[in-house]
Amino acid sequence: MPATAARPEESPARRIAHLDMDAFYASVELLRYPELRGLPVVIGGSRAQQPLTLADGERRFARLRDYAGRGVITTATYEARALGVFSAMGIMKAARLAPEAILLPVDFAAYRHYSQLFKAAVAKLAPQIEDRGIDEIYIDLSALADDTQMLAQRIKDAVRAATGLSCSICIAANKLLAKIGSDLDKPDGLTLLTADDLTRRIWPLPARKINGIGPKASERLAVLGIHSIGDLAQADAGFLQQHFGRSYGRWLLAAAHGIDERPLSTSSEPKSISRETTFEHDLHPRDDRQILGGIFTALCTQVADDLRRKAYRGRTIGIKLRFADFQTVTRDLTLPTAIDDAQGIRRAAGECLRRVPLDRKLRLLGVRVSTLSGRRAGKDRAPPLQRELVFTESRELGVD
Repeated sequence: MPATAARPEESPARRIAHLDMDAFYASVELLRYPELRGLPVVIGGSRAQQPLTLADGERRFARLRDYAGRGVITTATYEARALGVFSAMGIMKAARLAPEAILLPVDFAAYRHYSQLFKAAVAKLAPQIEDRGIDEIYIDLSALADDTQMLAQRIKDAVRAATGLSCSICIAANKLLAKIGSDLDKPDGLTLLTADDLTRRIWPLPARKINGIGPKASERLAVLGIHSIGDLAQADAGFLQQHFGRSYGRWLLAAAHGIDERPLSTSSEPKSISRETTFEHDLHPRDDRQILGGIFTALCTQVADDLRRKAYRGRTIGIKLRFADFQTVTRDLTLPTAIDDAQGIRRAAGECLRRVPLDRKLRLLGVRVSTLSGRRAGKDRAPPLQRELVFTESRELGVD
């Protein structure tokens, strides 16, 4: 039964939840292969790593030690993480850390199915949801009169009943704190953060725990003697702006004090769909051409998958580059016809890349599709790009 709404005359304090599924892809696979529970399991292989079922019904699984290639880990069970294996790590590197870990291929169709199940279960209790991807959502609980802890537990129970999976949830005053908090008590966590918890639970954490502080910014902060969120909160505003620029410096200080006024974006009609990634280490377009090319392809594929899942096409394809000095550059290209296929998005995004001098190291790469429109019945196939946009290999990023 849906939670009870607050009375109209009340002005309730903001209660924002961040719900994050626990090791989502890996957990879905464990539903399929329960014999792997408690073992280090890595998701990221190709179909070649598909388990083999023998005549007696026993299953044989691929091991990391047997992998050869340039694949990247999508996620891993907590047992694998304890061995130093994490998402976005190269599979070959992971094989050196945990050679006996099980390697499974990704199955996005299954993950999308369970994603839809858990989001539908939450929506029955609290419909004000911001979809942040396949395995996480924000939920605005401000207008609901239910006790905060009881409501959080009901949401967790509903997710488990619908999917058989666990999630971690944090309820705080805003999105920034809720996002940090959902990671504090994983897995299967239920965390409530109040104003009194800022100095006690948030400030001792590394500064990189703030969503928006990537590896490079974290390194620069460390060089300046700022290691924890508490250190950042005590830093001089002018000092931060001097080293990180006016806008980002202001944001760093506000974030460290737990200030975040962003509303949830609950509109069912998004203005754009994008994917971006911040690299663990800065990458050079020439020296790291193959790595960047693979990341670029993956981003375009993910955006195309998001578009098809949400039944959208887009005419404007854009890229976002952030260089090692934090300079951010965007470029976009508007097509004559809306598309939703990965190859077409990659071609157009590659055209955008050619309009940027790629002679410096990068810390972030993103792909965006906007000028969205819903699909029309009977037109599920995207039309090909015009001839002048046919792809030719980039000399810089290897976007072939």
